[in-house]
Amino acid sequence: MAQTPEEELESTTMKRVTWRIVPFLMFCYFIAFVDRVNVGFAALQMNNDIGLSAAAFGLGGGLFYITYVLFEVPSNLAMAKVGAKIWIARIMVSWGLVSACMALVVGPNSFYAVRLLLGAAEAGFFPGVILYLTYWFPADYRGRIVALFMVAIPLSSFFGSPISASLLQFDGLLGLHGWQWMFILEAAPAVILGIVAFFYLADRPGRAPWLSEEQQRWLATRLARENSSPKAKVGHLSLWEIFSNKYVLAASLIYAGASGASQCLSLWQPQIIKSFGLTDIQTGLLNSIPFGVASVLMLLWGRNSDRTGERKWHTAIPLALLAASLAMAGLSGALAPTIVILCVAVTATYIMKGPFWALSTEWMSPGVAAAAIAQINAIGNLGGFFGSYLLGTIKDATGSFALGLLPLAGLSAIGFVLVVTLARQQVPSDSTAASAVH
Repeated sequence: MAQTPEEELESTTMKRVTWRIVPFLMFCYFIAFVDRVNVGFAALQMNNDIGLSAAAFGLGGGLFYITYVLFEVPSNLAMAKVGAKIWIARIMVSWGLVSACMALVVGPNSFYAVRLLLGAAEAGFFPGVILYLTYWFPADYRGRIVALFMVAIPLSSFFGSPISASLLQFDGLLGLHGWQWMFILEAAPAVILGIVAFFYLADRPGRAPWLSEEQQRWLATRLARENSSPKAKVGHLSLWEIFSNKYVLAASLIYAGASGASQCLSLWQPQIIKSFGLTDIQTGLLNSIPFGVASVLMLLWGRNSDRTGERKWHTAIPLALLAASLAMAGLSGALAPTIVILCVAVTATYIMKGPFWALSTEWMSPGVAAAAIAQINAIGNLGGFFGSYLLGTIKDATGSFALGLLPLAGLSAIGFVLVVTLARQQVPSDSTAASAVH
């Protein structure tokens, strides 16, 4: 069936926007996540070299999220003021330089300090990109686009795991440990991409020379029409009202289960797999399997959510699977069943993210989006801190990785209940939403 001129304009515009923006941001986030979680592979050598216990490693791994959380909202508000390309470039150069400094840690205290600095440096990148995507993509596209962008997370572990394991083999070259080489070489792309981002990205459709005037006008009109819709559950509120609004708090808690599990597995999964007596290279290859499965299913799940227009169950079902798989982690002491369980858990953490961000951004009006998205991501990432710290502490106390995953299983189950409960409630008007927080 032939397209109407309006449909053809929409199709060509959105294809051009997608191919211009999304692959570049995906690659940036790929590098960001490699730099965030490569400490999980460094731990295979580093913990012994600098004297880190499981509890100390868990604390240091989690401390990243403390400063990450503290600087999330200010970073997103700054981006909304100064513009996306300047701020995204600043974040990337900062985190690249700090990530390279991980090669300088010599003990627990320096490890804690650099992890805190890394959290502050990277804070704002992810919520900034989520906000940036709302400047370019109408609501009907956001489930698949966010899923496409966020597939960079499992891809970073799928490709990054064997790469990081291989870099560990540089141990002794020029007097440096293998884990030091890994940090230095994997940090360089962030600095380079940050410089490129300043020249490559455009802040808004009206400033994109690669769109025709007709395409700029169509996209700006479509987004303006959506932004004036009364659909949002969270209307024009003060900063404090945004932070205390029940939809923002609920979305933060929902995200905490999946995000906490995602961060924990990224940090600890190499050690879980290596505990079966494997080499570093074998660990790297097996560690990539769950992330490869998640990368494929994440795209299919996000596309199906957009095709059907359904968000609630596309968010809730993965949370239920995540809770069940984490709870079952202790039922098998063999390698093959453990890999299967990890595949289910890792896949569940990632496939829910596209539909979740599409659902949660539909709850927010444009006036609160910058602060609300940052708060949801910030509080949600506290799951990464508590999950990582508890897992390390429980592992030291009991010798069991599986018992350390149980708190995240409970948090994911709570998220499932919240999604099912809140998503079926009637959408209030802006005034109702505002009065509900008082």
